[in-house]
Amino acid sequence: MTTEQSAAGSSRPDNAAARSAPASGEAAPDDGEAAPAGGGPRPSTPGDSADRKASDRARTTGGTGTTAGTTDTGERAGTGGGKPTGDPPDAARPATKADPVEKVSAPAATPGTAARNGKAGTKADAADKAGAAGSKAGTAGTAGTGSGAADPADKAGPVKTSAGKAEAEADKADKAGTRSGTEGAGKGNEKTAAGKGEDGSTKEEKPDRWEAFASAPEPVPSLLGRAARATTRTVGRLLVHEWTLATLASLALAVLLTWPTLRYPLHTLPQDYWDPSLQAWQMAWSGHILLTNPAQLWQSNAFFPENWSFAFSDTLLGYAPAGMIGTGPEAAVLRYNIMFVLAHALATLGAYALARQLGAGRIGSAVAGASFAYAPWLLAQAGHLHVISNGGIPLALAMLARGHGWSLRHGYRPERRHDGWVYTGWLVAAWQLSLGFGIGLPFAYFLGGTVLVAAVTWFLRRWVIRPVKRPFGRRLLIADLVGGLLFAGVGVLLAIPFFTVAKAHPNAERSIGDIAVYSPPASGFFTAPAESRIWGALHEGARASLPWHPEMTLLPGFVLYALAAGGLFFSVWKLRHRLLLLAGVVVTMVFAMGTRFFDGAFTYVPLFEHLPGWNGLRTPGRLMLWTTLLLGLLAAGAVSAFAARVREISAERIPSWPGPWLRLATLLPLVLVIGEGLNSTPHPIVPSQPAAMRTVNGPMLVLPSNQSLDQPVMLWSTTKFQDVVNGGSGFTPSQLDDVRRVTLSFPDQTSVDYLRVLGVRNVLLMRDQIAGTPWEITIDAPVDGLGITREEIGGMVVYRL
Repeated sequence: MTTEQSAAGSSRPDNAAARSAPASGEAAPDDGEAAPAGGGPRPSTPGDSADRKASDRARTTGGTGTTAGTTDTGERAGTGGGKPTGDPPDAARPATKADPVEKVSAPAATPGTAARNGKAGTKADAADKAGAAGSKAGTAGTAGTGSGAADPADKAGPVKTSAGKAEAEADKADKAGTRSGTEGAGKGNEKTAAGKGEDGSTKEEKPDRWEAFASAPEPVPSLLGRAARATTRTVGRLLVHEWTLATLASLALAVLLTWPTLRYPLHTLPQDYWDPSLQAWQMAWSGHILLTNPAQLWQSNAFFPENWSFAFSDTLLGYAPAGMIGTGPEAAVLRYNIMFVLAHALATLGAYALARQLGAGRIGSAVAGASFAYAPWLLAQAGHLHVISNGGIPLALAMLARGHGWSLRHGYRPERRHDGWVYTGWLVAAWQLSLGFGIGLPFAYFLGGTVLVAAVTWFLRRWVIRPVKRPFGRRLLIADLVGGLLFAGVGVLLAIPFFTVAKAHPNAERSIGDIAVYSPPASGFFTAPAESRIWGALHEGARASLPWHPEMTLLPGFVLYALAAGGLFFSVWKLRHRLLLLAGVVVTMVFAMGTRFFDGAFTYVPLFEHLPGWNGLRTPGRLMLWTTLLLGLLAAGAVSAFAARVREISAERIPSWPGPWLRLATLLPLVLVIGEGLNSTPHPIVPSQPAAMRTVNGPMLVLPSNQSLDQPVMLWSTTKFQDVVNGGSGFTPSQLDDVRRVTLSFPDQTSVDYLRVLGVRNVLLMRDQIAGTPWEITIDAPVDGLGITREEIGGMVVYRL
């Protein structure tokens, strides 16, 4: 080993002078002496001559192998923490055959070697011990120490051992030093190092007594644990997502603003129990027949023996899955109330989604959603679930716009196209159409017109006017074709029964005279219905001047009017878009007036005469739905711009103390819109089902019979769905008119024979409804000679023909 290698990491002086000393004829310093400053030669001593003589004898015999051990001893002892020595390198320090230093110094050199091989490092305690051992060995075996001790070789006299024997003894001492060095290094380590025992066996590691105080290792989760954590994170992100919060807010708002609909959901219905009873029966019938005999869907149990009787009015067929749950009148009433609340929630969410897709902010979109679902004029339609169920319209438009990568604020963005949204949008549109043509037919024509205009515009921009490459994509085209065909197919399949009914019952078609009866004047746009908690009482006089106020009180909200007017001047929409929205508001208002606007000669009448199915719509005022939606979009633009400006002002102020108050002020339009939607809608108790309706089979006739009484009878029939002659719809079939006329004298021979020809087997007469009718006298008349029997079941008199 060279001096440079053994001195690595030690703090010993430079040995350059020591290497040059033999060349100049000077002796190298001993282990126990310090080298002169600057590394120069030192004075010669008598011991040096003896050393040189001994070195010459060892060189003559070839015994030079132990010199390295002597050199290592001094260097490593110094490295281990002892005083730095001035030992010369191997070439500078001659070795003697009889010098005991080589035997004793070997163990002192070994601790450094063993410490390095055992990876003990240079810890302070191990280094001190190794240094002390080296110093002791050097003191015992070095001639000419600082204390002037005599060389042990002089005392021992002539040494007769050979160089080989000296090397063997040096190796033995070196092994002993290795063992002692390993033990010394092990004491200085933080953890017990494995060393060699006296018998050569490997020692086991001893546990660190301080290990108990260390931090526990991080446990490795199992596969199930990782899956649970991932699920938790996913659910957490889902719960705080904008659309989750929007859905929950829509549901909560629907429960609050339709209250007390869900207070007694098994026994009450909103508005009245006439049309709601009919629609509760419709949902129950569609669910029941699709589970039992789908082929008879359009041949309902009401209006016996008429065919296609399920198509006598809008069917709410899209709610058939709900109709599959539960049976009987109470289940039907509960189902109706739940769907009534959910319809409001869907309308809110759909309009919110449309406004967001077009580019409005969250608060502005919330204003659009609330104004669309809770406009004051809709409170008069609380008894018409097929009118309230309009949320699929804005939701389908939002999905289609999203799938095509288009928004009102940002225009066409091809990178945001997604055919999945297109398919979903067409499906939602088809579902909306299945709820009824009263709202669905104008939506179908609007959707068809929108597709046509969009296609023509895209073609012109792509190939004619300022040609710009506007990618569309094959997948998107296929989605539109498939979705459009699906929508059209659903519309055709649903229209066939209605056209069949119109052909079989000419009185089912509307006339211009019918349209004139329900056409509202312009004052109707500023008149609220009686069900409005805010404006109802104040507008009582205005309602009295309207010919048919349930369909003519069309106030969308004064707050909505104000916000939409502000949106014409301050909005996130571009000016041309604001003008288009304004034009849409005006046009839809004109159409909603029916024949009131210049007799409808250039507005409603052409639609009535030329568009298939339009002559089946008798209430033009319901087109106010589109006016409300467009006003909501204008208001959303204004509120969004206001909210954005508030954020800018808050960011500019330091400190921004008005910021919280300004941001709170952005909620004021939403609060006002919701306030105008508060209702005072009555919730009457539904008449209880007579016991006879649960036991008597059909075909049957329940007397008295009229539009108002027949609708609850239809509801009562949901227990057994037996055939009943009774029925209520948008029109009255001629045969039912005949039955009501002939049976005024029941029971008599003429009426009995007539009913037998129709196939009626039982007649039920309600005692609590006969006051002021002919049956008040004939109910207890004898039936002898008529071939019929009579019995009392609960509050009903049952005649078996």
